[in-house]
Amino acid sequence: MNITHASFVTVPVADQDAALDFWTRTLGFQVTADRQMPPGRWLQVAPAGAQTVLTLSGPGMGGFTPGSAQGIMFATGDVDADCERLRAAGVDVEGPDELPWGRMAQFADPDGNRFMLLTEKEGD
Repeated sequence: MNITHASFVTVPVADQDAALDFWTRTLGFQVTADRQMPPGRWLQVAPAGAQTVLTLSGPGMGGFTPGSAQGIMFATGDVDADCERLRAAGVDVEGPDELPWGRMAQFADPDGNRFMLLTEKEGD
């Protein structure tokens, strides 16, 4: 196999503009694509330098239900600092918790899609 990474992950949202505001202002992601395509707007965001982007899929784009994305994991160098920043922005965050593989926390976007933040233990 020659697969190197996931190109994008679909995050179903009810309102692409509201989702864009959350991902760029709250999480500091950058817009990697924003254009009209049949059947609707193609909107993608990602952390700086990321290989995998999030496609913020609005109504009519693929038949996904807003809030149905679950278990998407983001790696971070400092889960505690990221949790503090999210809480300061009004995001409900669970954790972080100490686990055998590192420190992990969970949060949801305004549509109810669930994400995890992980700082792996060194050597894992």
